[in-house]
Amino acid sequence: MQFLQFLSESVIPLTIFMIITYGLLNHQNVFQDFLKGAKDGVATVFDILPTLVGLMTAVGILRASGFLDFLSEILKRLMGPLHFPTELIPAAIVKMFSSSAATGLLLDLFKTYGTDSFIGLAASIMMSCTETIFYTMSIYFMHVHIKKTRFTLSGALFSTICGIAASIFLASLMTT
Repeated sequence: MQFLQFLSESVIPLTIFMIITYGLLNHQNVFQDFLKGAKDGVATVFDILPTLVGLMTAVGILRASGFLDFLSEILKRLMGPLHFPTELIPAAIVKMFSSSAATGLLLDLFKTYGTDSFIGLAASIMMSCTETIFYTMSIYFMHVHIKKTRFTLSGALFSTICGIAASIFLASLMTT
């Protein structure tokens, strides 16, 4: 167990050391390459900042207006007969837009039902096997200037539904 702890604490420093050593052995100016990468990273942040602000504002408006609650209530009525845990619906919807907002809902579920409950396990697995579809698409497509998205949204929604179904299935296996 101590070896695993040592390994987990030393992986990042060892990786950095290996990169620097490799660069020096190949006669690269490692510091200049680092500065160029940092400048490129800052430029990328400034490129995607308007999209991030717009997306965060939209999520805030949807939550504050009550639209997400309204949509959750409609979906609860549809999912009830399917024996889908309706407590997960708000987190599943919000996760498509914002991972941090979904994490807040996840913590609320933990407080209400507990982390080892079926709802807690299903929500945890769901957060891990679903993606922030609209966030990822807007950032990626805006940064790379893609205009024709074709089947991206439908494929992403399908994979999210599969991830949600898998999380329910795996949580039910773990709690029985």
